[in-house]
Amino acid sequence: MTDSKAATTPTPSAAVLVLEDGRMFRGRSYGAQGTALGEAVFATGMTGYQETITDPSYARQLVVQTAPHIGNTGVNSEDAESRRIWVAGYIVRDAARRPSNWRSERSLDEELVEQGIVGIQGVDTRAITRHLREHKTMRAGIFSGEAAHATDKELLDAVLASAPMEGAALAEEVSIDEAYVVEPKDHGWEGEPRFSIAAVDLGIKAMTPVRFAERGVRVHVLPATSTLEDVNAVKPDGFFMSNGPGDPATADNQVSLLRSVLDEKLPYFGICFGNQILGRALGFGTYKLRYGHRGINQPVMDRRTGKVEITSQNHGFAVDAPLNGAAVAPEERYGRVEVSHISLNDDVVEGLACLDIPAFSVQYHPEAAAGPHDAAYLFDRFIDLMADTKSKATGANSNDSKTEDKK
Repeated sequence: MTDSKAATTPTPSAAVLVLEDGRMFRGRSYGAQGTALGEAVFATGMTGYQETITDPSYARQLVVQTAPHIGNTGVNSEDAESRRIWVAGYIVRDAARRPSNWRSERSLDEELVEQGIVGIQGVDTRAITRHLREHKTMRAGIFSGEAAHATDKELLDAVLASAPMEGAALAEEVSIDEAYVVEPKDHGWEGEPRFSIAAVDLGIKAMTPVRFAERGVRVHVLPATSTLEDVNAVKPDGFFMSNGPGDPATADNQVSLLRSVLDEKLPYFGICFGNQILGRALGFGTYKLRYGHRGINQPVMDRRTGKVEITSQNHGFAVDAPLNGAAVAPEERYGRVEVSHISLNDDVVEGLACLDIPAFSVQYHPEAAAGPHDAAYLFDRFIDLMADTKSKATGANSNDSKTEDKK
């Protein structure tokens, strides 16, 4: 379990990063001082560090930034992707001594201190990344200030006593407590909303409902504990499940909810964690990747179009589904499903498309904050799916009415 015991002092002190296999990297404290425990992962984005640390999908993780210079542009109140920083700890090579950007409101160091996030600077992040690539992601700890004075054995024992990511149920921890609505009119849309959707927050990034709202979709953002009754209460035209942290094998409640939604033939779109939940709802398994996909330069092929997209990703688990051709889902009532997108780096499943019910999902982040916008079309694809489903339902109701008239 992530532990954060931080003293808020800006004066750097000795700090050490300890990996669960005993490898140690010594540097200086960055942000708050104390102890941070979690899973060490690396993120390859050259930009968007503020969006990275405020992405709830990084909950209980110590993030290694492979970009050497971090903090150059400071932080501001507009670029955060959620209500707080979620990384358990932060690992950088060269931290900016002072920010330089017209949008900067304060330094990253100050923000880390304010929110009690323990970090380390002055370490060889390239060596750390290579080590994680060769040996897999693993539990780790950052120790600074008084905590860094413990013996190497004591530090390693603290890491080994922490909880692994496998079996971690974190969506409820990062989700909202109260539902809220994102209106199209607040994001440049003129006229009445085209559709309304229920979006379950499993660790949603702020830009995701904005991307819907920009296209005329009213978004009812619901807590991770929502039921089918909560979903139906907002009378949605579609259903969405967001990205989020933790092991999808623990998301039994969300899987049960999605199956109920699929049984009602309500159009579904899921991203990241939402993709894994669709996989489980269809009856497929999930598994943990050796070091995951985290960055804004991940190549993915859309098999329907043959187009290669550069995508933003942040996930450590994947769906175990047949890669070639359509197959009947293990939960046979949902009919045929195919892998619609695939990673060009390692053939990991990057998307699922149901052929007999209105549902699809992708493993990456089409809202791309920060990152490329190659996959923005997926929001339009979901709107088209809702429109098509609504049209068919209207046509069916019309035919039923004509039949009754003839009687």
